[in-house]
Amino acid sequence: MQYHAPSRCPVCGQTMEVTRLRCGHCETELTGNFTPCRFCLLEQKHMQFIEVFLRCRGSIKEVEKALGVSYPTVRNMMDAALAALGFDEKQPEPADQEERRREEILAKLQSREIDVEAAVQQLRSLKGDE
Repeated sequence: MQYHAPSRCPVCGQTMEVTRLRCGHCETELTGNFTPCRFCLLEQKHMQFIEVFLRCRGSIKEVEKALGVSYPTVRNMMDAALAALGFDEKQPEPADQEERRREEILAKLQSREIDVEAAVQQLRSLKGDE
């Protein structure tokens, strides 16, 4: 049985270093400081999300079905995985935030978390029509 290598020290929380590699076939060993790939440093929950996302070919609707969660939850999981990978340097533009909020409202409507009247009211409030 193989285990997922921890990326953080269980004592102090700092990043663990890879210092030894071994071939299971010929038993050759290398010792030194090796940089792990950024995916190797991910927590298991982020790695699992990325695997589901790739299996669903990037379709958020398919990820929703596979994980049994709502659109906003999938977006939050994606944002957390991106941040863990260090890809969160760009802050969304105000127009992007408005579009994201609109998509969240429509997703809630589709999943019947809100009714049509509530969705219309929330969409109007985005534009400042009220």
